[in-house]
Amino acid sequence: MTTAHQQHTGHDHTHGEGCGHVAVPHGDHVDYVHDGHLHRRHDDHYDECEPKGHTTHGTHEHTHGEGCGHTAVPHGDHVDYLHDGHRHAAHDDHYDEH
Repeated sequence: MTTAHQQHTGHDHTHGEGCGHVAVPHGDHVDYVHDGHLHRRHDDHYDECEPKGHTTHGTHEHTHGEGCGHTAVPHGDHVDYLHDGHRHAAHDDHYDEH
């Protein structure tokens, strides 16, 4: 079975420990924040690793923001927060899973 993925072209930087970009654990791999979006290593290139669609995070008592204790990840026009092994993004009156 083949999984479709969007390759990030023209990427000559190698991500890894100490590369200068924020590492974001994401399921079975690590993404790196670069140029306002997330890249993941795939064979001999990097893929965009962005969520498709809108998935609401269930109950979430914690409010993310400056000083909340979670790593802030710049992401396009907003900021995600690393929480429980995934990213949360504020959306209306709830958080989305990324």
